[in-house]
Amino acid sequence: MIRNDLTALVAEAVHQAQQQGVLPTLAIPDSPVERPQNPEHGDYASTLPLKLARSARMAPMAIAEAIKGRLPDSPAVGSVSVAPPGFINFTLDPGWLSNQVDEIVAHAASFGSVDYGKGERIQVEFVSANPTGPLHVGHGRGAVLGSALASLLAAAGFQVHREYYVNDTGNQIEVFQRSVWARYLQALGEDIAFPEDGYGGSYLVDLAAEVVAQEGDRYRVLGEQEGRPALTRLGMSRMMDTIRADLRDLGVHFDTWFSEASLYQDGAYETVLARLKEGGHLLEKEGAHWFQSTALGEDKDNVLVRSTGMPTYFASDIAYHYDKFERRGFPKGINVWGADHQGHVSRVKAAIAALGIDPARLQVVISQLVTLRRGNDVVRLSKRAGDIIALRDVLDEVGADACRFFFLSRSADSQMDFDLELAKRQSNENPVYYVQYAHARIASVLRNAAERGLEWSSGRSELLQHEAEQALVRKMLALPELIETAAEALAPHLLPHYAMELATTFHNFYEKCRIISEDDGPLTAARLKLAEATRVALARTLTLMGMSAPERM
Repeated sequence: MIRNDLTALVAEAVHQAQQQGVLPTLAIPDSPVERPQNPEHGDYASTLPLKLARSARMAPMAIAEAIKGRLPDSPAVGSVSVAPPGFINFTLDPGWLSNQVDEIVAHAASFGSVDYGKGERIQVEFVSANPTGPLHVGHGRGAVLGSALASLLAAAGFQVHREYYVNDTGNQIEVFQRSVWARYLQALGEDIAFPEDGYGGSYLVDLAAEVVAQEGDRYRVLGEQEGRPALTRLGMSRMMDTIRADLRDLGVHFDTWFSEASLYQDGAYETVLARLKEGGHLLEKEGAHWFQSTALGEDKDNVLVRSTGMPTYFASDIAYHYDKFERRGFPKGINVWGADHQGHVSRVKAAIAALGIDPARLQVVISQLVTLRRGNDVVRLSKRAGDIIALRDVLDEVGADACRFFFLSRSADSQMDFDLELAKRQSNENPVYYVQYAHARIASVLRNAAERGLEWSSGRSELLQHEAEQALVRKMLALPELIETAAEALAPHLLPHYAMELATTFHNFYEKCRIISEDDGPLTAARLKLAEATRVALARTLTLMGMSAPERM
């Protein structure tokens, strides 16, 4: 990756200057070469002289000149300049830049991958909705953020494990049990009240009707004590089937579906309670067991086991993180949680610290709320899901690609508006259409060339010297940097922005440079190769976002 190569050149120049006594021997701060805000200053810039000035007791411009004069030769560097108050600016060599087209084509589907993660194992846990109803659009955003983040981390060199934590026990399941039992009896013709705290929406009515059609009154005959738990298990299984189908159609997959109930079956829960008690972190009060969070800097203590003996979901979460870090040995874990879990982050970290686990091993991405609109009108309710908008409704209306692009288009910590009308529009106003059309346009050009017997594999990339051609190569070379930056910052929203920029740069090239020219075969071959390289980069970006790269539109 050229950014890292230039950073290494600067480090070598500093080392030489120190050995020669031109710069004092002192610790060099981490200062990677970056892209300047003003591209007129060059392709990359180093601010290291400004960072060294105080400790070196030298003027930044003098430091910059000392470094510039000792930079090793590199075929990638066309020119180096020093600018006030102490920048070192790099401009890439046009010949080297055009030859990178061959590198991009050669790497094909792996273009952009970097070794930032160095094979480290990392678990990404996301969605993890209760199996008590259909997924809503908030879950959909978390699903897309989590799956795109996992893809980014894999491209950045991590060994990624994707996990869905199935909350199949606890208070919410008790509420579901009462709800599905009531709907079942109603479907059998009984006049029974629906629980006030029950799960609304038509999906349980539909579920009960299906059960009655398939199995009649079998569960009522078993009696409530045996029949209700059996019906609940069936209901949760059906809900999980629905959730899996929604996620599959959204392009989301998992390596593991981890059952919360298993934590109580394999001893994880008991082990955690025992370790917390041994560490002096448990307090019995009012018949309940409390985790003494205040002793670890939290604002209040938190109940782990209610006076009824039922564990809280906080107790399950502690046991779950104990299992993932201690039992399964993941060095790092990333949780993608909804906005309603924001206050839960610090107490979970406090709890795993109480177990002797470094809380820095856990990172949490909070996915903020989604507002659905049709133009200026806010969409508020879904008949299927009750007082929420079901993800399936949005998937059916705009498709998976539009869902994924729009859900990714804002940083996770920002609330977002999702305009359903815009997502369906087949025009350049719709960013999904705009990006995918760029890929389809390239595919069309390459098909046209093939039909005319034009071959690009032997094209001479050094012929690509036009400003629009060089700008396109520069934009493609930004992908490896973006993958590393996005993986480090856990920022998958950078992908759709890059995709838009790459599509715009290609459209600009397409307008300014005639790709297929009857009177210049060598340049045609070179530009066709450039088009193929762009297709590779754009397809890789779309794939990382979990979107399709259409050949025709």
